[in-house]
Amino acid sequence: MSANPDLSGYVHRYLEETRAALQDAYIQQGLARVADELVRARSEGRTIFFFGNGGSAATASHMAQDLAKLTIMGDRARFRTHSLSDHMPLILAWANDTSFAEIYAEQIKGQGRAGDVAIGISGSGNSPNVLRALEEARTLGMRTIGFIGTGGGKMRTLCDVAVIVPSSNMQHIEDLHHIMLHLVAAYLRDEAPPPTV
Repeated sequence: MSANPDLSGYVHRYLEETRAALQDAYIQQGLARVADELVRARSEGRTIFFFGNGGSAATASHMAQDLAKLTIMGDRARFRTHSLSDHMPLILAWANDTSFAEIYAEQIKGQGRAGDVAIGISGSGNSPNVLRALEEARTLGMRTIGFIGTGGGKMRTLCDVAVIVPSSNMQHIEDLHHIMLHLVAAYLRDEAPPPTV
């Protein structure tokens, strides 16, 4: 049985668009800066907070786990990570009592400290709850990182480091956010200078 020619062509175009976006020099420079921020956070014992909506919430949860576990090697210091997208009872309480825009900002207020890292993930760059969390993080003196698409949106100006996928296709944006965060976690396991406890 031969492959569907329409599907084959679509697969080729999809993968080519994904590959082209990942090879963007701006993305590679941004990932180097992200790695530097995370190496600093690990060496100083800072906490790294991840958050997003929809598929980006799943990415936040996935990457908090990978950074905490995948990078464990011998006696090197471990990453302190936390996905704010995982606490459904707390999210619902803040959404009910204040507004959905405050679900991450209120968690940052309670748990964030100066020098910690806030990593917002948003395909549009305009998610109100992600914006509010980054604003609160900056108020507390935290470092802010954004994984974004579609030009960066309002998030761009709230991030010390912004990695922006050069696409408005949400599937490509989310694919690349996963690839980039996996890449950074693997680099921090395999190549980055390993501080010891």
